[in-house]
Amino acid sequence: MYTSFFGLHEKPFSITPDPRYLFMSERHGEALAHLVYGVTESGGFMQLTGEVGTGKTTLVRTLLLNRMPANADVAVVLNPQLSAREFLVTICEELHLPVPAERDSIKALIDALNRHLLSSHAKGRRTILVVDEAQNLAAEVLEQVRLLTNLETARQKLLQIVLIGQPELRELLGRNDLRQLAQRITGRYHLEPLSRADTDRYIEHRLKVAGALGEIFSSSAKREVYRLSQGVPRLINVICDRALLGAYAAERRRVERGLVQRAAAEVTGKTAGMTWLRWALTTAGIAVAVIVGASFLSMLNERRLPPEIADNAPAAAVEAPVPASGADSVADPVQDETSLDEELRLADELTSTDTALSTLFGLWGLTYERGGPNGCGQAESAGYACFEQRGAWSSLKQFNRPAVLKLVDHGGNTHRVVVTSVTGDYAELSIGGVLVTHPVEEVSDLWFGQYLLLWRPPNGISQALGPGSRGTNVVWLRQSLAAIDPRYETTSPDSEVYDNELQGKVRDFQRDNRLAVDGLAGQQTQIIINSLLAPDETPRLTVPRLAQE
Repeated sequence: MYTSFFGLHEKPFSITPDPRYLFMSERHGEALAHLVYGVTESGGFMQLTGEVGTGKTTLVRTLLLNRMPANADVAVVLNPQLSAREFLVTICEELHLPVPAERDSIKALIDALNRHLLSSHAKGRRTILVVDEAQNLAAEVLEQVRLLTNLETARQKLLQIVLIGQPELRELLGRNDLRQLAQRITGRYHLEPLSRADTDRYIEHRLKVAGALGEIFSSSAKREVYRLSQGVPRLINVICDRALLGAYAAERRRVERGLVQRAAAEVTGKTAGMTWLRWALTTAGIAVAVIVGASFLSMLNERRLPPEIADNAPAAAVEAPVPASGADSVADPVQDETSLDEELRLADELTSTDTALSTLFGLWGLTYERGGPNGCGQAESAGYACFEQRGAWSSLKQFNRPAVLKLVDHGGNTHRVVVTSVTGDYAELSIGGVLVTHPVEEVSDLWFGQYLLLWRPPNGISQALGPGSRGTNVVWLRQSLAAIDPRYETTSPDSEVYDNELQGKVRDFQRDNRLAVDGLAGQQTQIIINSLLAPDETPRLTVPRLAQE
C-alpha cells in the first residue's frame, strides 16, 4: 500500500524470515560463525538460544541457504512437538530415507538411520540435523536426540546436531536428568537483542534492501523505535511497518518520533503519551531541566561534599566534571539517606544516554560529542569498542570495566547511570556526573541486567576469532594468553593462523575463567584477556586479579 509512496519496491519490515534482509550485527555475525563452525566440524551438538524475535530463524535460513558445506545432507525439524517415534520418522523423511515397514519400532528407525549415516560417511558426505524451537522438545525426545549422537565410527560422530531455541532451552538442558545431553554440547551462543546503534543501522539496512534512496526515519524516530522495542528485531519490524503506514495515511514523506509512538500504541494496544511531568519538562524547555538538575546536584553536593566544595556546587551543577580514572571520589562507602529510586527521580533529566556516555568516555580520557555520531561509532573512531550485554554483577565484575547501567525506577521511568567502582557490597554510581554510593542490593532492585561498557580491542579492530582466522589479532591472542599464564603458551607464538593448538589453549582459558567453553575467542573472551593485561591506568571496577597474585 505505502511502498510506491516511499519509492520502495517491496515492504521493508515484513516479519517473515527473509535471508536477503539479514542484518549482520556483530552479535548476529558471532552467532552465525558458531553455527557455521558447528556444521563444518565433525560431530557433537551446537546450541543457539535467544529471546522471541531476535532473529534466530532468519539466521538458520541463512545458514541453510548460503553457508552449508557442499557435501552436507540436512534434516530440518521445524515442529518438534512430536513423540520420539514421530521425531525419528521426520528425520528419515527429511533425509529421503525409506521409512521401515516397522515404522512403529524405534529400533527399526534407528537402524535404518544408522545404515544411512554409515553409507553417507563412506561417500564423504556429512549429515546435519537442525531442530528449531527446540525448547518444545519433550524429555523423551531429548533423550532420543542424545542417543543419536552415539551413532559413530571409531574416529568421529556420524551426525551433527544444531539446537535452536528460546532461553527456556537453556533451563531445560540445565535439568539434572538431562545432564548427559548438556555435557555433549560443544558450543553455545545466546543471541541478544540489538544495541541502539545497531537498531539504527538495522532500520536503514532494511530500507535500502527494499529500495529506499533517502532517509525516511528521522534520528529521533529511530531512537524511539529502539526505546519501544528494546532492540528486538521482530518488534522493530512491526513498529516500523505500522509507522510507515501511518506516515502514508498522513501523506508525510518522513517518519518522526510522534508517528512511531502512535504506531507502537496501536501495535501494543496501549495509549501513547507521556506523563504530565515529562510533558511539562519538555514543553517548558531546557531551562526547567537545568533548574531540576541544579536542585538535585545541589542537594547531593551539600549532603556529600566538603562545605567549601558544596558552596560552589549549583554553579557547576549541569556541567559536573567527570572524575579522573582512579580518583578517590568516595573514601568509605556509606549507605545514603536518600534512596537510589528518589535520586533517580530527582535527576530524571540528567540520566539520559548522552549524559551517561559522556561520563563513561571521560573515565577513559575520551571526549563524547553530544549530537554527533552515535556513541559506539565515536568509540570505534577512537580505537575502542562498545560491548552491550545482559548479565549479572558477577559477569560485570569479571569484565572489570566501568559500565553504563540501565535502571528503571519504581515509577517505570528508565535512567542511564555509570557504575564506576564496586567495593564489597557497595557500588559507586555517577548520576549526571555526581558520585553516589549505594548497596549493590539496592542497585540490583532497579537493574535488570542490561549494561554497556567500553574496551580497547587489539589493534583497534573488534572481531571474533576462531578456527581459520588469520591476521595480527591472532598473534595478539597467542601472545596475550602466554603472558597471562605459561600454560596457555603455544609452540608458534608469532603465527597469524588460528589453528587447533590455539583453539585448545582458548578452551583452557575459557574453562579457567568460567566462560562458555567453545574455543572461539569472541568479545567476552577478548575483554577478559584485555582486563587481565591492561596497564594500571586503565579504568577498572575492582583491583585486577593479576595484581593481587
